[in-house]
Amino acid sequence: MSFQKLDDLGRRLEAFSHALSILGVDEAVAMAVGGGEARAEAMSALAGMQHRQASAPEIADWIDAAEQEDLSDDQRAAVRELKRQYTNLTCLPVEFVEKQMRTRMRCEQLWRDLRAKKDWHSFEPALDGVIQLVREEAAMRADALKLAPYDALVEQYDPGTRVSDIAPVFNDLKSFLVDFVPRALGAQDNRLSKRPMKALSGSYPIERQRELGLAMMQAVGFDLTHGSLAVSHHPFCGGVPTDVRITTRYKTSEFLSSLMGVLHETGHALYEQNLPKEWAHWPLGKARGMAVHESQSLFVEKQIGRNPAFWAWALPVVERHLGEDWSIEDILPHVHHVERGLIRVDADEVTYPLHIILRFELEQDLVSGKLQTRDLPEAWDAKMQDYLGLSTIDSPGDGPMQDVHWPSGALGYFPSYSLGAMMAAQQWTSIAAAVPDIEADLSAGEFSRINAWRRDNIWSQGSRWSTPELMQRATGAALDATHFKRHLEARYG
Repeated sequence: MSFQKLDDLGRRLEAFSHALSILGVDEAVAMAVGGGEARAEAMSALAGMQHRQASAPEIADWIDAAEQEDLSDDQRAAVRELKRQYTNLTCLPVEFVEKQMRTRMRCEQLWRDLRAKKDWHSFEPALDGVIQLVREEAAMRADALKLAPYDALVEQYDPGTRVSDIAPVFNDLKSFLVDFVPRALGAQDNRLSKRPMKALSGSYPIERQRELGLAMMQAVGFDLTHGSLAVSHHPFCGGVPTDVRITTRYKTSEFLSSLMGVLHETGHALYEQNLPKEWAHWPLGKARGMAVHESQSLFVEKQIGRNPAFWAWALPVVERHLGEDWSIEDILPHVHHVERGLIRVDADEVTYPLHIILRFELEQDLVSGKLQTRDLPEAWDAKMQDYLGLSTIDSPGDGPMQDVHWPSGALGYFPSYSLGAMMAAQQWTSIAAAVPDIEADLSAGEFSRINAWRRDNIWSQGSRWSTPELMQRATGAALDATHFKRHLEARYG
């Protein structure tokens, strides 16, 4: 049977993906600096081997034959997703894939060193090399998929989503936030005038923060027998579903940025750990794009982790690990603090979408060639001043050097973050309707009913449905930013 041939192929390809994922995590977390060049070559070779097997000409014949076989609904869905993946793979020559892997890895390694030094001059040529290859990739994908170049990149992270879908939503959200950010800041000032913010102690040993993070991860459902927590330059969730690797970074002067980062990455990890295991070696068993993935991470970080009911349970846990004795009234001003800031990963949920919209607009211009890499600092600074009233012109480390995404070639990814935030708000609305006393669960540190809804409606579905179909089935409605706006108004207005 041709389906059996595809199944066997999937297991071989999954072995490559497993090795590449774990090697990538190790490179970011534990590898000695001097090992970078050899690691890039090794991963390039593996990526090339995987690509050759995954794009072999005979696979097209197997797919065609499998479509004529007597298959179950699950098997038909599996073949459909594999066919989509095959089309996306075969439009890139293997030599290009190997070159791109080497270029991205070396640029990311350089970024780790030069970002701390804010050395744009030394970094810019390496980043430009990545951008040039992204433009080539976009052109090849656009030709194969019959899409605009940037749409062809977005397709890799959120299948079915187009700029024509994103831009109107982001423009609406930008207009809303231009008015709402000052209103939220004013409401915050009013609250603080009545009850000033209690200062953090400013002394939080890393090991205690790590133990707190592990306790929170386990409480919200993370399986510590199939995952771990480490430190990296940029927080991420990597590895494979059976061995999910979460990373964070710590500041000993405060603990919330690390804790919220851990909760965010735990949301990603819960999705990975609960995907359909029987389809783990097929595209059908993978997560349905990065917007859905970000909806799961932001759900844990924002809908759960910044909910006052959550902190009724979490405060005693924090006290046990860090020795702080606070009331809800003491901690919420920190948890809900709104501030115009330079750094995306530290941004509050009110200003965060503006960071994403800025990147979404800039990377479209980068891909089209309208914006050149050398001009990024000035273009970034102009938008940052327009949207948040802040300047990065003298601090490129806080501007176009702050994220790992562009050095690693992930253009088209950023829209997923804010699309995910909107999805998370809409999912919470549906859960609250289905389980009216859900906040009582949060106050008790009980997450099983929340996770059961997410497992049934999101996690277990893998890539069976398109993103719009998944949202429609899960929440009973198409994605609507109204839920996100109401969420912000209720919490910060």
